[in-house]
Amino acid sequence: MNERELLNTAVKAADDKRAEDIIVLNMKGISLVADYFLICHGNSDKQVQAIAREMKEKAGEKGYHIERMEGFDEAKWVLVDLGNVVAHIFHRDERSYYNLERLWGDAPIEDVQSELSQ
Repeated sequence: MNERELLNTAVKAADDKRAEDIIVLNMKGISLVADYFLICHGNSDKQVQAIAREMKEKAGEKGYHIERMEGFDEAKWVLVDLGNVVAHIFHRDERSYYNLERLWGDAPIEDVQSELSQ
């Protein structure tokens, strides 16, 4: 699976669990950690966990191994490391506090709306 397919899988998984305000930052040339950061949020601990679980399951179905998942039990900020794609799934209150979009403000935003309409 190439990185764009992996990104699309993660975005669709988040959308399937009704993640809100899904944003993808293109981190190429900005961060050595990953090529893309997917940022979204859920409105409850259960929803945050459901989004993370769906990402893990959908990536696994396509033969991709999750590098690591952190913060799942607390469900305030779950990090799903898919290699070239790192998903940050926040609880609504935590997202505005950490404001990763502003922190990485020099990263271009990828258009993922077309992926969601398929």
